[in-house]
Amino acid sequence: MRTGEEVDHRGALKQGGIVCAGNFIVDRVHTLSYWPEQGNLAHILHQDLGVGGGAANVVTDLASLGFPGRLAAAGCIGADQDGEIVKARLAAAGVDTGGLTALADRMTAHTHVMNVPGQNRTFFYHGGASDAVTDKLISPATFAEAGYRLFYLGYLMLLPGLDRIGADGSSGASRLLEAARRAGLTTCVDFVSSEDPEFAAKVGVALPFCDFLIINEMEAGRATGVVVRDAKGDLIEAELLKAGERLLAAGVAKGAIIHAPEICFWFASGAAPIMTRSRPVDPNDIVSTVGAGDAFCAAVLYGLHENWPVEQICTVAHAAAAYCLTGATATDGIPDMSILFREAKDTNPT
Repeated sequence: MRTGEEVDHRGALKQGGIVCAGNFIVDRVHTLSYWPEQGNLAHILHQDLGVGGGAANVVTDLASLGFPGRLAAAGCIGADQDGEIVKARLAAAGVDTGGLTALADRMTAHTHVMNVPGQNRTFFYHGGASDAVTDKLISPATFAEAGYRLFYLGYLMLLPGLDRIGADGSSGASRLLEAARRAGLTTCVDFVSSEDPEFAAKVGVALPFCDFLIINEMEAGRATGVVVRDAKGDLIEAELLKAGERLLAAGVAKGAIIHAPEICFWFASGAAPIMTRSRPVDPNDIVSTVGAGDAFCAAVLYGLHENWPVEQICTVAHAAAAYCLTGATATDGIPDMSILFREAKDTNPT
């Protein structure tokens, strides 16, 4: 076997690969007895420790899905205990952590998630080392030379060192994605929901260097200025179609995939949008909605790497998101892809 080659659990040589760059965050999820008023005390009933952030969630989900190629992480962590937790969790999943830079002057990004059953979660976030990620600290060419095929970047709008637009009109994200393309990698991008008034401008700079964009409906609306839900919160499908077309016009090259709890639209230049409905989920089975979008994204990347038909990709992506809803952390509950395939076949027998 040549140096650098890997085999999967079946002994087969791993082909290609996906590198996931961006946020790596330690999540501490606290389940509270109730949400206290200022100055009062609430009991922590249970705690869960997880590793989150766009890149961490997606690469971990890919490993859980049994992705047959190589997986790698790229970004920044602190030279601290949380940084070691990130590396250990990823390494245990079979992810190459050589692309993670440990910064001595930064803490690993971390979030305290306050969860009261039956209520929305509250997040207390410290960006730490993730805030220091720049295009100079990640080398797409290194991964391309090693045989990787896809370069995922997430989340834009939670990586200030990449989101910032310089005097020349470029951003760290646009330069990083351009470098990945130049190295021969297919670029895939995800956003985080943000109220930043410069949302459209910051993500817009990166779109011309994006092959596949995988975002939710609210992020699509903020990126394009389209209102995708009405005053009652119902999805306006006609406006979502408009948002997808605008994303293609802004430079997304191969596919803009917009997912919502109800539906997914896949847009590609010169083709009619492909629509798939989501998989129904019993509300009583939902433990947490955190990470469902990342599970959807991971399944899409898996399918893109394996050149599956769009309808097949969307079916398993909806299923992966549904499974994620049953877990306490952002990456719990994700099964092997074979299970998603079997369930899809049972639901839609030929």
